[in-house]
Amino acid sequence: MEKFNFSPGPSILPKEAFEETAKAILNFNGSSFSLMEVSHRGKDFQAVMDETTDLVKELLNVPAGYSVIFVGGGASMQFCMVPFNLLEKKAAYLNTGTWANKAMKEAKLFGEVVEVASSKDSNYTFIPKDYKIPADADYFHITTNNTIFGTEIHKDLESPVTLVADMSSDIFSRPVDVSKYGLIYAGAQKNAGPAGVTIVIVKDEILGKVTRQIPTMLNYKTHMENGSMFNTPPVVPIYGCMQTLRWLKKIGGVEAIYKRNKEKAALLYNEIDRSPVFMGTCVPEDRSLMNICFVFKPEYEGHDAEFIEFAKERGIYSIKGHRSVGGFRASTYNAMPIQGVQALVNAMQEFEKKIAK
Repeated sequence: MEKFNFSPGPSILPKEAFEETAKAILNFNGSSFSLMEVSHRGKDFQAVMDETTDLVKELLNVPAGYSVIFVGGGASMQFCMVPFNLLEKKAAYLNTGTWANKAMKEAKLFGEVVEVASSKDSNYTFIPKDYKIPADADYFHITTNNTIFGTEIHKDLESPVTLVADMSSDIFSRPVDVSKYGLIYAGAQKNAGPAGVTIVIVKDEILGKVTRQIPTMLNYKTHMENGSMFNTPPVVPIYGCMQTLRWLKKIGGVEAIYKRNKEKAALLYNEIDRSPVFMGTCVPEDRSLMNICFVFKPEYEGHDAEFIEFAKERGIYSIKGHRSVGGFRASTYNAMPIQGVQALVNAMQEFEKKIAK
């Protein structure tokens, strides 16, 4: 029986990406040495770093004047690196969920933070709209996809100030106009590769404007000037990222995967909307393509654990919803085949017949 991993992260990766990475861990480039033990400053790994950087730029059409760097610490480290490097007096944040809240908390250590809008009162079931971004803010921060609550910003926003985006869970899943952003960051462990490396795309000209001293390792310029090798980089995750992006390029790039992602999401959302026993948790126009959240309708509550086990018996894993939402969450990242989504739909329909009144 085929198994499908719907985990929100670390998540499903293309099979060939982890197979090629596993080979390199045993024997990197025919050297008889493991990828885990070769020098990151050797020409063989420098080639990996160069190709991975080039793939990010190619797949996202990164314009001139931007740098791509790879750092550790996950998106959580970026919550403080962004204000450390960019916040002089005031920053604006859109509060769309748990990770936006965490980012705001860190930013408050560096200056004034304005929450321009929030959907907290509705348990983040929608993306706020019709808010005003302060024209005197140093930057405006958004979280484009909310893994816990299943909402997503589906278009590039217009901002009168530098736009900063946490794209950890939807980078490479849809086309993005990078030129509209001053800085994009993303933990790799959803669509870009294994956990352990964070991709940062930064517009060079926005840096160097704060008056505070920035610790060396937390300064974006440090990593830009040293080709992401000021310290020893996470070599295995970067190699896995390269293999994942090679796969994405081979299947047609971001435009091709966006088409697939829309098809997968439509298949599952259509079933949620049709079902007499399940229901969605978010307003339809803001539903995520990456993290699809749903629950039992009130009259069928109490079947969660039973359905999770029922799904496992059919090869469907890691669909339990986050504790703040409950129910179920199917993460349909790039590497999830439509067959996996169809298997989940089949399980939902079969379970419906079992419990429907």
